Amino acid sequence: MPLKDLPADQRPREKLLQRGATALADTELLALLLRTGLAGKGVFALAEDLLAHCGGFAGLLAARAEDLQRVKGLGPAKRAEILAVMEIARRAIAEPLRQSPVFDAPQRVKEYLALQLGGLPHEVFAVLFLDHQHRLLELEEMFRGTLTQTSVYPREVVRRAMALNAAAVILAHNHPSGVAEPSRADEYLTQSLKSALGLVDVRVLDHLVVGQGQVVSMAERGLL
Repeated sequence: MPLKDLPADQRPREKLLQRGATALADTELLALLLRTGLAGKGVFALAEDLLAHCGGFAGLLAARAEDLQRVKGLGPAKRAEILAVMEIARRAIAEPLRQSPVFDAPQRVKEYLALQLGGLPHEVFAVLFLDHQHRLLELEEMFRGTLTQTSVYPREVVRRAMALNAAAVILAHNHPSGVAEPSRADEYLTQSLKSALGLVDVRVLDHLVVGQGQVVSMAERGLL
């Protein structure tokens, strides 16, 4: 059923304006953004399909244009609007980290990375590049792998750190299995990157492992 044909108290826009955004379910929020479905599939079903495809809003936050192209019913206009809204959300979350040292709010860093990497079906290795005051310069996805393996090249991380004139980094990657426990391979990779970055005077402050609803700090575990 089109949104305009729903009873007024069931329309996402009216519910949001009358009761606030928290009153809407995930599919209703997304349906409000999508506005229309397609032939044979209503907007709520399309919203459900999109959330299932991306693994929820966490996956949608990290989705690329090519990921959205795989969802039937999302034309260029809808894809552009979704990507714009997701980028606004990411920038809003990152803004405080750009204005003050990341260790002033370590939990915010974990929450930021959980939103960026949590729930993805593939492994991603990302780096937070920091300035001399440990404020965020950029968060960049450096490598993307399969469910079980990512090839990480220290020289590429070093090259990017030098290009950004970074003084320190926080490494991060997700475990698609949902278990955030660091592996021996994670420990070995951390030490390899720490050695490589140390040659250009860039400190590795932490390596965060993102699972389902949990982010583990290797520095807090004494593994750095």
